[in-house]
Amino acid sequence: MGVRVSFDYAGWIARYPEFALVNEPTANAYFAEAQVYHDNSGVGEPTDATVQLVLLNMMTAHIASRYAIIAGVAPSPLVGRISSATEGSVSVGVEGFGNALPGSQVWFSQTKYGLDYWFATTPYRTMRYVPGPRRIFDPIFPPTIVVP
Repeated sequence: MGVRVSFDYAGWIARYPEFALVNEPTANAYFAEAQVYHDNSGVGEPTDATVQLVLLNMMTAHIASRYAIIAGVAPSPLVGRISSATEGSVSVGVEGFGNALPGSQVWFSQTKYGLDYWFATTPYRTMRYVPGPRRIFDPIFPPTIVVP
C-alpha cells in the first residue's frame, strides 16, 4: 500500500539550496534521522512515491536547519518559540514545550520546514472510519451479511 523511497541528494539541494554547504554524507544521516519521524517502510500512507519523497525531504530540511552550520552560522541553541526579547543587555525569553502548541506540533514549529511538514501531513493524521459488515435479520429468510 505505501511506498519506500531513497534519498536524492541532488534533488534535495535543488529544492533547498540553503543547505548546499551540507555535504552528502551528513545529508544522508539527516535523511536517516528523518525516517525516525516519518515512516519509510513501504507500509501505510502516503501511497505516492513523489509525495513520500517530498515529505521526507521536508523532514530532512527540518533536521538540517536545527543542526547544520549554514554559511558559517551555527544553529540556534534555543528550543521553543521566542516569547520576549530586549536589546539593552540582550535578553531573550523562550516559551517552552509546556506552554506552547499542543502535541508534537511544537517540535515541528521550530522551523519553517517542520511546520510545512506538519501541515502537509494533516490528511495522514486524520482518522478514517471504516464500518464493519452489517447483519440484517429477516423473520422469513436466514441472516445475511451485507458488506458496504
